[in-house]
Amino acid sequence: MAMTPWTLHEDRALPTEPGQRGIAREIYRAIADLPIISMHGHIDAGAIRRNESFGDPAELFIIPDHYLVRMLVSQGYQHHELGVRPLDDGAPVETDHRLIWRRFAENWKLYRGTPTRYWLEHELVEIFGVTTRPSAETADEIYDQLAETLARPEFRIRALFDRFNIQMLSTTDAPAADLADHAALAAEGWGERVVPTFRPDVLFYPDRTGWRAGIDALAQASGVDVHDYPSFLDAIRQRRLAFVAAGALATDHGHLTANTTPLARVEAERTFAAAMSGPVDAVRAEAFAGNMLFESARMSLDDGLVMQLHPGVQRDHSAAVLAGYGPDNGFDIPRQVEFTRALRPLLEAFGLDPRFRLILFTIDETVYSRELAPIAGAYPSVKLGAPWWFLDSPGGMARFRELTTETAGFYNTSGFVDDTRAFASIPARHDLARRVDAGFLSKLVAEHRLGLDEAVETAIDLTHTLPLASYARRD
Repeated sequence: MAMTPWTLHEDRALPTEPGQRGIAREIYRAIADLPIISMHGHIDAGAIRRNESFGDPAELFIIPDHYLVRMLVSQGYQHHELGVRPLDDGAPVETDHRLIWRRFAENWKLYRGTPTRYWLEHELVEIFGVTTRPSAETADEIYDQLAETLARPEFRIRALFDRFNIQMLSTTDAPAADLADHAALAAEGWGERVVPTFRPDVLFYPDRTGWRAGIDALAQASGVDVHDYPSFLDAIRQRRLAFVAAGALATDHGHLTANTTPLARVEAERTFAAAMSGPVDAVRAEAFAGNMLFESARMSLDDGLVMQLHPGVQRDHSAAVLAGYGPDNGFDIPRQVEFTRALRPLLEAFGLDPRFRLILFTIDETVYSRELAPIAGAYPSVKLGAPWWFLDSPGGMARFRELTTETAGFYNTSGFVDDTRAFASIPARHDLARRVDAGFLSKLVAEHRLGLDEAVETAIDLTHTLPLASYARRD
């Protein structure tokens, strides 16, 4: 007996109540095909410049995806068994990518109810035409189909960029990045489609491994002899301007806390000098990082870069995973964050200045209604960023709207960001956000709190208008 082909329900992630679902369908239809504005992500500009293919299924779906890998690790697999290469070149790593794919496919049920499952379903069915669910029995069949599909020219990254209808994509780049790939793309007419983002975290925490190497790289890239705190600030200003010249619209700051307390100039100079000559403790480093957020806001008044702040992640929670596989390998854990007091020094100085713009993200949803929505609902410089990372899920997005709209409204938010390294997941993530927003707006229409025309207009703004406006350059 032939199996029924695997398809996705057209009403997935929409409300279940029939009347509300009908309204949500109409709202969703108005936004489903709008261009994607992807202003916070980690796609490699070089891959786009070179128009790379995605290799095989394991290289595309599994090895680079820390969401997917961490679930399998939580069930007993080791990173190297899933193709994640250890830092030690002599350590074992699985190189049989078909076997890696089998390990994933036979554990498909682990992803039930997760956003990872939603994204993967969308990618496999909608993008790559897979018609059978992953399982131990279907693993090889799907692998062979995907391998053949990925080898075709229409599945190279630039063709998919067009197919996904991506209007603008922002990368995330180190302060010393030469931005040569962005320059090459700009020369080909892609300068407004792929833009860099300045991410200076490595320079702001002087207790972290690699800080001194980052300072040396900053000096080389900027041409500034970085030997003290004033020259450090000069070098950062120079690099920010280089990013602006390359098309950058924003900075990105992934700090441990939201502290923005400025240090007395003499204390900042002492901390920098101490770090240049030896280690500094975590308390002093955190104070310096908060000071640098304040200084970054000050710099944005001059160069116009939008400031994105997403604190509250204990990076590399497992020392063993960090030592074995390096950073960004799935052991980053959320922690509680306080914003009201922490942001006050920065907002007192710059929050009412029309030249300043700040987008706030969190993965501590307890602060949405208590702190972030009231801040974004008052300060004209502040937008509330989309649910991010662990909250980039159907439930997380719905709770975000429930907890923030009554205080901040819709128009003090920035629109959706996908924050992904997995290029093929971009349309899936944006599609999910559009469906959840359609569902939330349909409830307001069904309760006669909004007209249908207002709901459609709002959905279009959330999907397309607000992301563009939130990051638009101001001259």
